[in-house]
Amino acid sequence: MADEEKTRREELQDLLEETLGTENVYFQPPASFKMTYPCIVYELKDIKTLFASGTPYLLGKQYQVTSIDRDPDSETVDKLSLLPMCIFDRHFVSDGLNHNVFVMYF
Repeated sequence: MADEEKTRREELQDLLEETLGTENVYFQPPASFKMTYPCIVYELKDIKTLFASGTPYLLGKQYQVTSIDRDPDSETVDKLSLLPMCIFDRHFVSDGLNHNVFVMYF
């Protein structure tokens, strides 16, 4: 059986796993899901559509990508900051975990 082509989201999953250095990358996990830290959680946030003559010709998917780590100086933040089309949005602490939120077009 031939290898199936990966979806664009699966390519993003691979990129985020490579960036983090582990497979602790979760796409839209349910609230009850037990995550292993450090991790990255991401979800589709928006789709920007460009039109020509009223017809969509280009879609840009925007993801919210959140690095979650006990370490306030996590290297993952720097690594995500260096990815193309990835912009730091905000930082917050919840339950002793540092959350660094990025907006990423992919």
